[in-house]
This record gives sequence, C-alpha cells and structure tokens, in this order.
Amino acid sequence: GGLEFGYDKYDLDRYQQLRAISVEIMHGLTDEPVEKIAGLFASEKGYQTPKVDVRGVVFRNGKLLMVKEGVDENWTLPGGWADVSHTPFEVAAKEVWEEAGLKVKPLQLLAVLDKMRWPMPQDKYHIYKLFILCEDLGGVIKNGMETLDVKWMDRTEKLPLSTPRTCQEQIDLMFEYYDNPEKDVLCD
Repeated sequence: GGLEFGYDKYDLDRYQQLRAISVEIMHGLTDEPVEKIAGLFASEKGYQTPKVDVRGVVFRNGKLLMVKEGVDENWTLPGGWADVSHTPFEVAAKEVWEEAGLKVKPLQLLAVLDKMRWPMPQDKYHIYKLFILCEDLGGVIKNGMETLDVKWMDRTEKLPLSTPRTCQEQIDLMFEYYDNPEKDVLCD
C-alpha cells in the first residue's frame, strides 16, 4: 500500500527497498524464480485484500458431494476462486455444474473461514473461504474438465483430501450444518 499511497520520495524509496527485501525472503522460502515473485509483488497495488474461494455444499440422502481434483488427485468440495461480476451464490452454482455436472440452487451461506486459521497448507495469498449450501436439483453427477471423479461421500468415509482446498475439519463442519440446519453462520 505504501507504494500506491505514499507521496514522499524518501518513503517511496524505502518502500521499493522493502519490496526488494520481501522478494528475497519469498525466494528463500519457495522454489519460485525471483522474477516471478517480483512480478507478483509488482502486480498487487493498493491495499492488500484476501482472495475469495467459494465452495458449494450439496447433500443427497445424507451424503456430501465431493470431487476429485485433477491437480493433485485428491478430494474436495466443488468450488474455486470467486469470479469478477458474479455473486458468491452464482459462483457456487457454476462451480458445482462445471466440476460435478449437477444443477443446484444456492440457498444459504454456511461459513466464511479464514484459511490461515485452519489446518491447511498456507498459500501465497490470504484467502477467505465461503461455504454455500446448495439445493440438489437432481441429475446424474459426472466429471468436469478439472475433475477426475465425483461421488457422494458418507460421513464415515475418510477420503484423501486436497488440503489446499478443504480440510477434514471443514468437512465435519458441513455435516454439522446438515444435522442442524438452524446452526448460525460461522465467521472466524
């Protein structure tokens, strides 16, 4: 934010130095090339705000809809990054359709979770995760372009999870909402 909103030439110089130091630190912590990291730092202007990940939560006969990610071949709730000009409910419906071939009607926000507060691998971005309960409008589930498999998961199953996207504690939380539809929205 300092480079975007600073006016003093000395402060702007210091912010440039801080950016260079930050790039060096990130390079030391990751395998990413310096040029790529510097590009990420340079592309983000203004106040840093979290990215938004939207997950569709769909139940059928007490089972939770899960998709197997093509990226890591592990399981997650259908979802992805929020799209510009789409509401979170629209994103949830779109992601469930694209990843599982199922038409749904988004009903209710269940949770807004800060990824940093959950036992998940951390990301280069700060991420808020929105979990949206969707009504199953019927149909047959099928793989999408980004998914290898789709299934209805019983609460006793323990699938290998795509932990950058979903952790077991979040799956358990979704079943809590299934058991108690009056449960308040969780926002941490």
